[in-house]
Amino acid sequence: MSSGIRFDGVSVAYGGTTVLDRLDLTVEPGEVMALLGPSGSGKTTALRAVAGFVTPSSGRVYIGGRDVTGLPPYKRGIGMVVQQYALFPHLRVDANVAFGLKARKEPRTPKTEIPARVAEALEMTGMTAYARRYPRELSGGQQQRVAIARALAIRPDVLLLDEPLSALDAQLRSGMLAELARLHRELPDVSILYVTHDQVEALTLADRIAVMDKARLQDCGTPQDLYRRPRTEFTASFVGNANLLPVKVDTHGVTLGDTALALPTTGVAPGSAATLCVRPHLVGLGEGPNALRGRVTEVQWRGSTHRLYVDVDGHRVKADVRELRETPPLGTRVTLHFAPEDAVLLAAGVNGE
Repeated sequence: MSSGIRFDGVSVAYGGTTVLDRLDLTVEPGEVMALLGPSGSGKTTALRAVAGFVTPSSGRVYIGGRDVTGLPPYKRGIGMVVQQYALFPHLRVDANVAFGLKARKEPRTPKTEIPARVAEALEMTGMTAYARRYPRELSGGQQQRVAIARALAIRPDVLLLDEPLSALDAQLRSGMLAELARLHRELPDVSILYVTHDQVEALTLADRIAVMDKARLQDCGTPQDLYRRPRTEFTASFVGNANLLPVKVDTHGVTLGDTALALPTTGVAPGSAATLCVRPHLVGLGEGPNALRGRVTEVQWRGSTHRLYVDVDGHRVKADVRELRETPPLGTRVTLHFAPEDAVLLAAGVNGE
């Protein structure tokens, strides 16, 4: 069976409360799709519907073109890695990895093949040297590698990752992101559905990101498209950091308060309200196009940058400025600017539904 996942109008409800609402989404064969959203957005429910752990109240789930909505998990050809590893503490690493192969009913793995499959999965995850250790003898990152090896040992068509790095500290998380990216390159035919609330993980790993909120799909696109040209305020704020400023659009152009701005107004009707989206790192300090003048209200040092918070006509504007040798005192009047091509106008009422 080929890989690939399709949600066809999938809804899930518990006790009259809809937790996933009419999801239409396709994960192409070999693609990494991140489901990104806050807690309660429906992303984990969507993943569990693919795994077979929840039953849709309506709609169908397809894997490799086959309707699996009514099939039990063991017949779906999936591997799954969850947040808390779920390793058996009384089993050594190699036995943990072999567990899925031994427990799998269809198709059964011949006993003679299991040692080679375990060795293959451990080698892929860099855990060969730890095969005879118990989980308690491993670090958090190593335990997560074992969980991934167990999922890969069955050679799944689809790999489901549910917040797999959230229990790790920042340094381990960065290393595991690199490892997951390497694994994807080595497994180009496996479709991966990756649930996370962490935008860095989604931007780093995913070929496309599906943005979820309030049980619904709000937006979907490549990381670059969602970051550079978000369609909704929610996407702009959740995929990266953004200045979201209320502006007015008329036949003469765009204004923020009393400040006229030079921006394209495609898709926004004259006489309507809109939201200006511009990323803080694209806002410069000093004179330039689309100048915004205001007073500094806060300065944060962030290592390679300083973040300035500037009050512009009652609106808080963030600017990430590199190599600022002397920080302006609070209350200082400064000028910020941004290029027209670095900003996006979001029409009022666009919510991704």
